Amino acid sequence: MLSDLFQKTLAGAAATGTTLKVLGEAGVIRPHHPVALARAAKTLKDWGTGPAGGFAAAALLDPRRTAVVDELGSLTFDEMHRRSNALARGLADLGVGEGGSVALMCRNHRGFVDASIATAKLGADILYLNTAFAGPQLVDVLEREKPTVVVHDEEFTQLLAKADVGTSVLAWTDGEPEGPTLESLIADNPDDDVEPAGTHGRIVILTSGTTGTPKGAPRSEAGIDAAVSLLSRMPLRYGWRTHIAAPLFHTWGFAHLALSMLLGSTIVLRRKFDPEGCLEVTQQEKCDSLVVIPVMLQRIMALPEKTLKSYDLSRVKVVASSGSALPGDLATDWMDHFGDNLYNIYGSTEVAYASIANPVDLREAPSAAGKPPYATVVKILGPDGKELPPGETGRIFVGNGLLFEGYTGGGHKEIVDGLMSTGDVGRFDENGRLHVEGRDDEMIVSGGENVFPKEVEDTLMRHDAVVEVAAVGVDDPDFGKRLRAFVVVNGDVTEDELKAHVKDNLARYKVPRDIVFLDELPRNATGKVLKRDLDTE
Repeated sequence: MLSDLFQKTLAGAAATGTTLKVLGEAGVIRPHHPVALARAAKTLKDWGTGPAGGFAAAALLDPRRTAVVDELGSLTFDEMHRRSNALARGLADLGVGEGGSVALMCRNHRGFVDASIATAKLGADILYLNTAFAGPQLVDVLEREKPTVVVHDEEFTQLLAKADVGTSVLAWTDGEPEGPTLESLIADNPDDDVEPAGTHGRIVILTSGTTGTPKGAPRSEAGIDAAVSLLSRMPLRYGWRTHIAAPLFHTWGFAHLALSMLLGSTIVLRRKFDPEGCLEVTQQEKCDSLVVIPVMLQRIMALPEKTLKSYDLSRVKVVASSGSALPGDLATDWMDHFGDNLYNIYGSTEVAYASIANPVDLREAPSAAGKPPYATVVKILGPDGKELPPGETGRIFVGNGLLFEGYTGGGHKEIVDGLMSTGDVGRFDENGRLHVEGRDDEMIVSGGENVFPKEVEDTLMRHDAVVEVAAVGVDDPDFGKRLRAFVVVNGDVTEDELKAHVKDNLARYKVPRDIVFLDELPRNATGKVLKRDLDTE
């Protein structure tokens, strides 16, 4: 049994039966030596439940358990703890401290984790930069956030040269670097425990930036609530090996890094995603779960059938996908190949997790966003702010204990009766499943009828020749607005054939005015289509 002190720290003074049940089923509540529990409880009290306290507590409870596996090898929780102690001292010498911040522009590798823990131990904020940022976006974000130090992979040196970054530290390097590196700071400093900071830093996740300069959405420590929310509808278990293919700088990738502190997970990382490489590492590393964004699933399923059949993923019990909607029949296609292990999570940087679709949901409604997890309220509101009944489409509002605090540059999401807008529109079906129909600013009125691009996109995705699709509103002389579809195909198909396919499945006014064939759709590093970069003239 857990000691009273550790149990209160872990589950909170007001822990409910559901919380303890979920944690018990996940294997979080488990026997440990009373001395180790007491030390872990004090660590969490002193350092908080973020990266500093979470990884330090894990190092006390399971010091020899493997924490990270990347291209350089493996590190235990104890090694990660000691490395971050040394790195924290090195960053402090560069001016990082309470009230400061460190920006990270790193791919998925140990350096990302090292820098995150070390920065948290100093009580500074951690700002995660998108590795696909263009120069102007990077300049704008860094000018607004003004980090004390920027930690980045060597490949981003030239890109960062356009911005005033002040002090920089290299993370992943391929040659003989000039200036400080994470490894040199770790090697040059003692690795014994550092004193707890007086304040706990925040995690600043940037929005996707699909409509402009990305905004910083800071979060204080979510504590146990964030984990219980996910675990209530997704059966992750203690001690699993998890391949996090999704970018760690993204809300979804970071969520599983944070979960690893609680679940004692071994996280398997690779710097860059490759469709077949993802299958290969998941199989070779004997992973129990796989964390992805939907475009990764699309690219895996586009592999030749012979390639798909050559990999055995029978050990994988959870494939956790989030970041955008699952298009067409992607969900059932995946499960037909690899088993009923797919979970689709709908949420945003601002509201965290709004709903989770499990394999049963996805079998019955492949594009469904699922049902709200524990301690989460989702409502569909009409223009007057009143809740709409099932079947009616309106704006999606979410309430939970994980809502963000407002953007770092000012501004906030709309709030109605304590519920925050996601910026999307959707509906609940008769089974209580949420269906997201698109962004509230993407809907068009065509011939007096409301048309949502996602419905047309899903229909086109169900054509055998279509690999990817994005639809946007354009002016139409007869209907006021119509959709223009941009498609990537893998076979011989004409524009007229695709229009006929839409007409056979949807109302006539939903048929795109024209269809443009592309080699690929413009996407950011988290897989979201950059519709602003499509030709709508």
